[in-house]
Amino acid sequence: MATFEKGILGGFSGKVGNVVGSRWRGKNVMRSLPQRGNYTPSDKQEEQREKFKTVIGFLSPLTDILNLYFGKTQGDKSRYNLATSYHLKNAVESTPLGMAMEYAKVLISKGDLRGIDGGTVAAAAAQVLNFTWQDNSGQGKATATDMFMVVVYAPDLGMYYTNVAVATRDASSASVTLPNYMASFEVEVWASFSKPSTNYAANSTYLGAVTVL
Repeated sequence: MATFEKGILGGFSGKVGNVVGSRWRGKNVMRSLPQRGNYTPSDKQEEQREKFKTVIGFLSPLTDILNLYFGKTQGDKSRYNLATSYHLKNAVESTPLGMAMEYAKVLISKGDLRGIDGGTVAAAAAQVLNFTWQDNSGQGKATATDMFMVVVYAPDLGMYYTNVAVATRDASSASVTLPNYMASFEVEVWASFSKPSTNYAANSTYLGAVTVL
C-alpha cells in the first residue's frame, strides 16, 4: 500500500486497472488488487453463481422489453436490474439437472396497469398462436387502446419470439405467427398490456406451455 498527495493520477477512488484508490485516515491511498489464490467457493456461493448465470442467460434477450416495462427505475437501478433481482429471488429453482427458471413465476412486465383477464392461448396450423382475453377497458386505468404484448420462449432452442404491439385491448383476440424453426417445439407463453408511448404496463400473465403446430 502506498500513500500520495499529488501525482499523475491525483486523488481518486475506485479501481483503475489493477490499482485501487481510496481515502484512508485523510490520506490518498493506492494498493494493488490481491492475487487470487486457490480459492474454492462454498456450496452456497456456487449455488448463487449458478442462479445468477441461469437468470442472466434467460433475461438477456429480453433486455429491451424489460428496460421499457418492468416497474419503475429506483435510483441507479435500471428496470433490467430490478427484473434481475426479482427473478433471482422468485423465479429460479434448483433441480436434479441444475438451476432452472420457474416459468409460472416469470414476469416480462411489471406495473399497476390492469392486466389480462380470462387470457387463453391455443396453437393452430402453420406456427400460429391464437390468443383471447376479456375486454376489461375502463377498469382501473385500462383503456381500449392499451397494447397487447406477447413473449414466447422455446426452451429446447433457447430462442424467443416477442411482439409488444400485437393488438389493442378492446380487440379481445389476436394471432401471431411464430418463426418456422419453432414448429413442433413446446413453447412457454406470456402476455401483458402496456400504454402506447409510455413505460406504463401491467404485471404480465403466464399463459402456459403449448406445442407449436
